[in-house]
Amino acid sequence: MPLQKPVPITKAGVKRLQAELDNLRAEKRPAVAARIHDTREDSPGSQNDGEYEEAKNEQAFIEGRIREVEELLANAEIIDVSQARKSSTVRLGATVTVTVNRKQQSFTIVGMAEVDPTKGYVSDESPVGRALLGRSKGDTVEVEAPAGTITMKIKDIG
Repeated sequence: MPLQKPVPITKAGVKRLQAELDNLRAEKRPAVAARIHDTREDSPGSQNDGEYEEAKNEQAFIEGRIREVEELLANAEIIDVSQARKSSTVRLGATVTVTVNRKQQSFTIVGMAEVDPTKGYVSDESPVGRALLGRSKGDTVEVEAPAGTITMKIKDIG
């Protein structure tokens, strides 16, 4: 098996992934197995074939997600959020407040396993994350976006 690269993640992210894994193993896996069994038991070779195939596809998805989450957790490298908050430069785990077009926005820089733009969690590999990493309060950065270049001024790092 090839050596996997470390997965930067916060302790909260590890807890979320572990909860998801527990749910997949304890709830979703048995539920879909029961659906598969029931559709085969009820009437093999009938109109239940579509439901059976759907359940088999869901099972494959669940098993794939279990493997994916297990791999993420096995390769987890915990981000020290407290150190990131104390740093004078933007690091993984830091929450950065920027001004864009006179409006303030905040982003928390995280690894790919925790990305959630709706909550302001952006990847260190995203254009915004790459532009902000290593920068300091007061710096102005430019981010190439599909709609054009966005200029951000760093107001705070916490």
